[in-house]
Amino acid sequence: MESYCVEVDGDDLVFSAAHLVTLAGDVCERLHGHDFRVTVKVFGPLAGNGFVVDFLVLRDVVRKILDEWDHRILLAEGRGSIRVEATAERVEATHGARRWVFPRDDCALLPIPATTTEHLAGHLARRVAHELRAVAGARPTRVIVELGEARGRSASCHYRPE
Repeated sequence: MESYCVEVDGDDLVFSAAHLVTLAGDVCERLHGHDFRVTVKVFGPLAGNGFVVDFLVLRDVVRKILDEWDHRILLAEGRGSIRVEATAERVEATHGARRWVFPRDDCALLPIPATTTEHLAGHLARRVAHELRAVAGARPTRVIVELGEARGRSASCHYRPE
């Protein structure tokens, strides 16, 4: 049985963003940022055109999502130890006695429990699978996203759509 995979990465699949994460013992790091690099692999059957998915379609889907995150503060809407409340004008994040207030347009609110690199990779993998089905009719059997936050430091998620 044959298996097929397409992969995109490169200088056009990068974004810069800030985030807050908590460490062991519920210690919250300072607000900080990274220049993230992304590699996406999509596995699946060949469609009638002989592609799993066209490289350019995959690149454009990934770039569209990254544009939503680029030059933003990434905040988790999940119920982690950093609480996030948003209005149309502002977003307030709190952790214990610490409090940050940001203009709403400067934030990307994500439906994940925390903005760790692992959760960001997982969210991106799920979004890519969903978007590929919507825009290209692709049926990925697996999506792997590797998200690098610094040279030599990356996390990846292997997602299998249901």
